[in-house]
Amino acid sequence: MVGGMTDVTERRRSEERLAEQAALIDQTRDAIVVRDLRGLVRFWNKGAERIHGRPASAAVGRDIRELVAFDRDQFDAAVGAVVADGVWNGELNAVSADGKDIRLDSRWTLLRDAQGTARSILAVDTDVTERKRLESQFLRAQRMESIGTLAGGIAHDLNNVLAPILMSIELLRLEMEAQERSEILDIIRSAAQRGSDMVRQVLSFARGVEGQRVVVELKHLIRDLSKIVSETFPRNIELCTETAPALRPVLGDPTQIHQVLLNLCVNARDAMPNGGILTVQSSNFTVDEQFASLVPDARCGDYVRIEVGDSGTGIPSANLEKIFDPFFTTKEHGKGTGLGLSTSLAIVRSHGGFIRVQSEPGRGSRFAVHIPATELTSGRPESGTDQIPRGHGERILLVEDEPAVRAVTRQTLEQFGYKVLVASDGAEAVSVFAHNTGQIDMVFTDMMMPVMDGLATIHVLRRMDPEVRILAASGLSLDESAAKEASSGIRHFLPKPYSADVLLSAVAKVLKGSGEIRDPAPEGR
Repeated sequence: MVGGMTDVTERRRSEERLAEQAALIDQTRDAIVVRDLRGLVRFWNKGAERIHGRPASAAVGRDIRELVAFDRDQFDAAVGAVVADGVWNGELNAVSADGKDIRLDSRWTLLRDAQGTARSILAVDTDVTERKRLESQFLRAQRMESIGTLAGGIAHDLNNVLAPILMSIELLRLEMEAQERSEILDIIRSAAQRGSDMVRQVLSFARGVEGQRVVVELKHLIRDLSKIVSETFPRNIELCTETAPALRPVLGDPTQIHQVLLNLCVNARDAMPNGGILTVQSSNFTVDEQFASLVPDARCGDYVRIEVGDSGTGIPSANLEKIFDPFFTTKEHGKGTGLGLSTSLAIVRSHGGFIRVQSEPGRGSRFAVHIPATELTSGRPESGTDQIPRGHGERILLVEDEPAVRAVTRQTLEQFGYKVLVASDGAEAVSVFAHNTGQIDMVFTDMMMPVMDGLATIHVLRRMDPEVRILAASGLSLDESAAKEASSGIRHFLPKPYSADVLLSAVAKVLKGSGEIRDPAPEGR
């Protein structure tokens, strides 16, 4: 009798242990599934219910391939591997019962009986769908960071190409009176300035550079945009523009606003693979209390509205709420990052504006960008040699490693009344400065140079003469903040490329000990 009671007690303890183990197995987030070699499910835990969307009562006894829509090739290869090797680890693509794509990190083990005969397969699957999505976003972000680094290098080199062109124009103007030659110079200047703006735009997009806010006449931006569209878009896309005659100015970053409009035009082009009509219309718009109460981000006041419309494929209603999400795209892999509209919305919101969208499948789309109007005026003076400040024999040490930039900068300074000493790098600059102690009124140095860069050069020169006046320049506007953070004492910074009038105005301010020089605003936009 005692022995019988002992057997019952042991059996109960064994059942309790099994119940505890089963409860623990059900607590895990992983799917734990046991199936025989034919694929019939023998065990299906709560984790499997959560991941695959089927209860155990509907799963046990059924073929795993009927329950879970695995990628068939991946699944068959995994089965072959676990039967051959006893274990298999890897990732599987599948579709859950509710139709969602899932990615599983799987560990399979071949289970054998006491005689060593294979009987079943134990599968432990972890749902890594969200982790993979985040990894993909992180990799995209890293790729964008790499693009930003690449853009920075290109910007430095390209700005060194553009700088001599912009400065040479003012020198040539002094020698030319003929109207025809003046028109040619205007064309050269416009092209070089456009190249400079393109560099700013690349850096703004790839690095998120925050540009200076100035009064922007949007009619100029739309004119430039129309030119780009006409020259680069397929001929089967017809561009129609309409600008209100008394369009109000806005306060903003012209490069970023240009980026928004270009993004919308590119999206419109892609929505019309067989051609169509692209419209860009601008008008003044007033938001009243009723409108503001219905539209998110809208505030009462005066706005300028720019509408970009197309006659393309349109946007399905299911996607309208997602189009501004980062990385959301309906384009083929490699043909779109999904950043265009999210970036555009962020830029418009940073300007205090909002975007409205109207679209219908098969009937095209219309994006309306609203930016607050301003009462300010641009007041930008016309460029002319008679307005450019001239020197009076002051001695300037020019430190520049790019020969073309060095040569034309020297000629410009000398043409306008300065005496110039030159150095091709920081080490040579220190030597020239030492041999002309007390005779140099200002140092104009590039920040990116071989041997000894601008920051190191400035530190050495300041130790030699704490009162030395310095004007720094670089093709990368980020160097300005880097120089200041390094406590280098730079108060005057000039981003490349700079025209002769901008350079000479900066030099005059430094020599007079005027306030800090900031990045000059892009022209009239």
